[in-house]
Amino acid sequence: MADVTTTPIDSRALDEVVTFTSELIRIDTTNRGGGDCRERPAAEYVAERLADAGLEPALLERTPGRTNVVARIEGTDPSADALLVHGHLDVVPAEPDDWSVHPFSGEVRDGVVWGRGAVDMKNMDAMVLAVARAWKRAGVKPRRDIVIAYTADEEASAIDGSDFLASTHAGLFDGCTEGISESGAFTFHAGPGMALYPIAAGERGTAWLKLTAHGRAGHGSKVNRSNAVTRLAEAVSRIGGHEWPVRLVPTVRAALSELAALHGIDAGVDAPDFDVDALMSKLGRAAALVEPVVRNSANPTMLDAGYKLNVIPGHATAYVDGRTVPGGEDEFRETMDRLTGPDVEWEYHHQEIALQAPVDSPTFAKLRAAIERFDPDGHVVPFCMSGGTDAKQFSRLGITGYGFSPLKLPPGFDYAAMFHGVDERVPVDALHFGVNVLDHYLRSA
Repeated sequence: MADVTTTPIDSRALDEVVTFTSELIRIDTTNRGGGDCRERPAAEYVAERLADAGLEPALLERTPGRTNVVARIEGTDPSADALLVHGHLDVVPAEPDDWSVHPFSGEVRDGVVWGRGAVDMKNMDAMVLAVARAWKRAGVKPRRDIVIAYTADEEASAIDGSDFLASTHAGLFDGCTEGISESGAFTFHAGPGMALYPIAAGERGTAWLKLTAHGRAGHGSKVNRSNAVTRLAEAVSRIGGHEWPVRLVPTVRAALSELAALHGIDAGVDAPDFDVDALMSKLGRAAALVEPVVRNSANPTMLDAGYKLNVIPGHATAYVDGRTVPGGEDEFRETMDRLTGPDVEWEYHHQEIALQAPVDSPTFAKLRAAIERFDPDGHVVPFCMSGGTDAKQFSRLGITGYGFSPLKLPPGFDYAAMFHGVDERVPVDALHFGVNVLDHYLRSA
């Protein structure tokens, strides 16, 4: 049996991660919401390759075509807790006319893999495949069981994906206490000589809202003091202009402290007169890692009213993308009640909890060590995601989630802009780095 901590991953895995990323991109798994997606071809693709690695993948569906894949790698220590490694197979829509290359070409050009999902998150899907297959070739067994899950529907409600798995197939995750997935361990260049690797140890909660204003329908030429459109517009304006108070959770406090120390600043986050905005103004580009998560937020995104220009409608609706910091749910509800006022009703269109994970845990230390092994000059920092992932659903099973899909990116590569953006792409070198880091961490986990 090979030594699980020292045997390097083979060169074939480096080739495979590029091939798998490209080929997964070519499988169009666009999720337009409302059930308009079909992940099954991608699920069959990953299941076949997991089977080649000696695993027994299960293909699971709540809705025909919305396929999930789950497989387990048995560890050498049956008493150890299991680790979940999960990634989603669906992607957001892409308009080909807006792209430099076709978004589903998977083109590999000048050392870069192009296409929708290159970063979010078929790159990580491919890394996991490459590592599992390399372990089979080398006879590597991890210490703890590793459960691999490829999910459907993450880019919408997750009802056909992680929600379905957690509620209907919980037994497949027996023993899992921790998990890793997307949106962490990528290079964030905060300035010359300052390469940060933010590892996610928290997520804001999801609070998507539907607002409905009721009024008196009538002719557009008449005075109308009960205009539903006016009432809705006033509520939307109040919500859009609201200044939310600061609410610092432990993960964000830790992030601020570590970022301040790297900039030679005394953060003073526990001082009675602490001013988070003043501190962030001194952090330069690094402030972008914490700015979205020091408060709750609510952004109006959609409006719908009327059916003819000269008819005042009897009702009007709007949608708001709300996000809550851990522990900020009560404040959010009370604020929405006040901002919408007596003439506008609101309800949750979709709601999910906020998450926190400890940054002083042995797991976080091992994640940090895996990055530093392959980039000794990099600085790992904790951060809280402004959005959310499938970790929310898996948390119902008692699984603590971290965002860890490692990529070493060159200066000028805007990782955040790649998410749901035009010309999404990932460097081949970044994929190679990711496979090595992931392999090292999973062996030592």
